[in-house]
Amino acid sequence: MVEITLETVKLHNKPSDLWVVIENKVYDLTKFRGEHPGGEETLDEVAGRDATKDFIDVGHSQEAREIMKKYYVGDLAAKDCKGKLPLR
Repeated sequence: MVEITLETVKLHNKPSDLWVVIENKVYDLTKFRGEHPGGEETLDEVAGRDATKDFIDVGHSQEAREIMKKYYVGDLAAKDCKGKLPLR
C-alpha cells in the first residue's frame, strides 16, 4: 500500500493533473475527467483536496464506486486522515 500525504495531493490540482481524496483514499482522476457524468468542472472544483463530503452529498451509486477503483493510487497518509469516516 502506498501512503500519500495531503501535501502531495494538493500539488495535483489542475485539469491536466487531477487528484482527489475520497474516504481517505487517493484517486488520480485526470483521465476520468472527460468522462465524469457530472461534468469536468465538478472535478476541477475539488482537484487537489479532500472531496469526501462532495462525493457523499451527491449520492454516488455503487457503480460509481466500482469505476473509482481503477483510478486508485494509494491511501492518504495516516497523519492526514480525519477521524471517523462519514456514514453512507
